[in-house]
Amino acid sequence: MNYAVIMAGGTGKRLWPLSRRKRPKQVLKLLDGQTLLGRCFERLVPVFDARNILALTNIEYADVVHENLPDLPFNNVIAEPVVRDTAGAIALAATVLAKNDPDAVMALLTADQLIEPPEVLQQALADAFKFISGHPEALITFGIKPTFPSTQLGYIKCADPRECPKCRNTVYSVEAFKEKPNQETAKQYVESGEYSWNSGMFVWRAKTILANLQKFLPEATEPLRRIGNAWDTPAQEKTLQEWFPKLPKISIDYAVMEKAAEVHAIQLDCQWLDMGSFAALADVIKSDENNNVVVAGTSELLDCRNDIIVTEEKGHLIAAIGIQDIVIAHTPDATLVCHVSQTERLKTLLERIEQRGRTKYL
Repeated sequence: MNYAVIMAGGTGKRLWPLSRRKRPKQVLKLLDGQTLLGRCFERLVPVFDARNILALTNIEYADVVHENLPDLPFNNVIAEPVVRDTAGAIALAATVLAKNDPDAVMALLTADQLIEPPEVLQQALADAFKFISGHPEALITFGIKPTFPSTQLGYIKCADPRECPKCRNTVYSVEAFKEKPNQETAKQYVESGEYSWNSGMFVWRAKTILANLQKFLPEATEPLRRIGNAWDTPAQEKTLQEWFPKLPKISIDYAVMEKAAEVHAIQLDCQWLDMGSFAALADVIKSDENNNVVVAGTSELLDCRNDIIVTEEKGHLIAAIGIQDIVIAHTPDATLVCHVSQTERLKTLLERIEQRGRTKYL
């Protein structure tokens, strides 16, 4: 049977103070009152029964994920006791699915992406499942057709295009995964037409990814065996607490995808955005006549240009005079004001806040 797993564990530090340790970016209501997590779920419902959709998050976000996905069965939210990067998270989901359904095929989607139109992803998922049915050892990743030479994204080099019977999309062999390039290299990638942006979305059989993890990340084998044996028993939570932290902290790309033999890709030609920063809002929210991006119920801007102003409090007025290229992000207990060019320093700012013992703001 086919399943979807929503990866909903990211913190979103670059959207502080809107996103917090207990309120991640995927549940911020920045999209006409909707959340990224809600949008992701809506994209999947036409393809999967809600009973076959899982949400994987960390223990601190479990309650808020339940609140945002009321149509998801309660036990379909799996909470990781600690963060173990994408390899650990995916391994946990695969272990749970393989125990309940030895023939499970799983799609991995991230909760913090925008994809328009959603039908492009839905068709790609259908084609990926068809391909897997004839190639059970295959690992499929989704690439995004690049629209500019981004230096903030990883790339996938694709080759050997092949037709998949009854599929609308071409399936490629993945020749290489590339880290975030410099500007000149990114330009070469895009001009060559051989590269896609790495979306971090996948489709494979649960048993196949577990076999690859056993081969390339053998230290994960015993923790996963223990967790699998205890799942759906009274020892489930105790075993998860004890053995999940023993999984290596590594991404699935490093652990498996860059080493495995049967890696394929489907390229999505769509509007795609990883909502990782305030600047990304400018790509999804229409700016005013002075190129200000405003997400606020009430605002008054006088002689302001190229600013990003955000609050979820509809009754809060944000007023500004004569500012340019500034980010203002307001919450009830913290407000960020910084130049657009300085938002990459947010991590340093948060480290400083923590060092001063002001953890309630994190």
